[in-house]
Amino acid sequence: MTATTDHRRARTGPPAAGHRDAAAPAGATLPGVTLWRRVADQIAQAIAVGTYGTGTRLPAETELAAHYGVNRHTVRRALAVLRERGLVRPARGSGTYVEAPRLAYPIGTRTRFSEIVGASGRQAGGRLIAGAQELASIEVARRLGLKPGAPVVRLELMREADGVPLCVATTFLCATRFPGADRVYAARRSMTRTLAQFGIADYRRGATRVTATTVDLGDAARLDVRPDSPILVVDSIDVDADGRPLLTTRTRFAAERVELVLES
Repeated sequence: MTATTDHRRARTGPPAAGHRDAAAPAGATLPGVTLWRRVADQIAQAIAVGTYGTGTRLPAETELAAHYGVNRHTVRRALAVLRERGLVRPARGSGTYVEAPRLAYPIGTRTRFSEIVGASGRQAGGRLIAGAQELASIEVARRLGLKPGAPVVRLELMREADGVPLCVATTFLCATRFPGADRVYAARRSMTRTLAQFGIADYRRGATRVTATTVDLGDAARLDVRPDSPILVVDSIDVDADGRPLLTTRTRFAAERVELVLES
């Protein structure tokens, strides 16, 4: 399939939000530059100069098509390119929004979600999706230094920056050491504050493993990304001052919103 069969000329200036314009007269594209890429570059420039601020909803596809003198297929292709660049984010049923720049997320001996997001000038948010007590699998037991089948608390967490989902995480804690940790987290909305409730004043990262894969349907819905989107997976173990495992977590980051920075 060819990228586009639309050969009308794209206009040079970005539209104001909500602006409608008549289609431009037909004309040739610049040699070697596909029309949808020219439209994508012009919208990207409008974002760069602040015509569309972070969180702004872009005009509808029909409005963008009218302004740039192209068809909707060309606009969709341009928006797809911008999404791949991490500049825009489609929201189901409400349109396409300007995305915040990728968050540089350091992975080191002290990794605190709220501190990292707050340092970027954004508002950190977190909530408990689900929590339950269950029996530890062989892998979870190994990470926590428990016997397989020992009781653990499982937390399913959503974490956001300025209301935009950045990651979902599955965390396990020893149920004997942290009874009711799910209820505490639901109230405290922070792992640091949850551990403090149990007398843990500080903790550090004991081990980290980073991989990449494709998001599954459940996480795609929670992160508000397409089912075929890439995600960054961080498997980690956090330990106390004596090196004893406190919790183990598998975090799935939306790759289009976060870049992991491994600290030495």
